[in-house]
Amino acid sequence: MTDHRPVGVALENRLMSHGIYVLDVERLSDAGDREEDGDDLPDGTGFTLEYETVSDSPGIGTDEVGAVVRTLLDIANEREWTPGRLEVTSLTTEGDVRGHWHVEREWFDALGLEYDDLEFSERVLETRRTDVATESRSH
Repeated sequence: MTDHRPVGVALENRLMSHGIYVLDVERLSDAGDREEDGDDLPDGTGFTLEYETVSDSPGIGTDEVGAVVRTLLDIANEREWTPGRLEVTSLTTEGDVRGHWHVEREWFDALGLEYDDLEFSERVLETRRTDVATESRSH
């Protein structure tokens, strides 16, 4: 047990300054099932993240993606942990889905080894899907 806050709480606290408001963070198990966010994370632990942002843009911008990824990597570095798959849903403040994007575990593993920052960023940005703007949050 460490004195670190759960990843979801750390993300929520740090992303607010970027205008990104975390609504839900859930831990993915190895089988892809969702689990509660724990304090002791093995390398490769993945998460789903749902957040809302105030933005005039109907799509997901590079600054938005960059803020989330950089923040998660900062948290991971502080904990000497390598994140797994990250599945993200971006919502408007009205609860409409702006889009989805993700980061594969292998990309996190390869960052700084096989991929430089630019190649890593390009891979992540290519996953943005904004064709679901009429979808509504079902919570």
